[in-house]
Amino acid sequence: MELHELLESTLTGMGYELVEVERSARGKLLRIFIDKPSGISLDDCVAVSHHLSRLFAVENIVYDKLEISSPGLDRPLRKKSDFIRFTGELVKLKLRFALQGQRNFVGILREVNDGTLKLEVDGEILDLELSNLEKAHLVPKL
Repeated sequence: MELHELLESTLTGMGYELVEVERSARGKLLRIFIDKPSGISLDDCVAVSHHLSRLFAVENIVYDKLEISSPGLDRPLRKKSDFIRFTGELVKLKLRFALQGQRNFVGILREVNDGTLKLEVDGEILDLELSNLEKAHLVPKL
């Protein structure tokens, strides 16, 4: 089983969402970002770390250092379910291909349907294809 699939199924079973996996070039550092609707605490990170350490030993997944973290205030948005969950929030998007001569947008995520999201920018609603997104993340509320 691929690492991402293993993490996805394990974390879902524990009540967490896998947000992102980072592995250093030599595979020495394995950094895993998790989330849940009520947010991530230090206790969550410790519990996941202990569980994954044992799982990785059984599955022969080699690493030197394991880090478990929340995705932070500027959480990346990757899956359609992320965009649905954070409807109404302020987001920053970067497109692969320009729209109206622009690739970067900041606005309020209004809706996600059939591979298209509606982003409100300065009172105007833009229709953006999910397949055209290069990066997307929440804008932190400070």
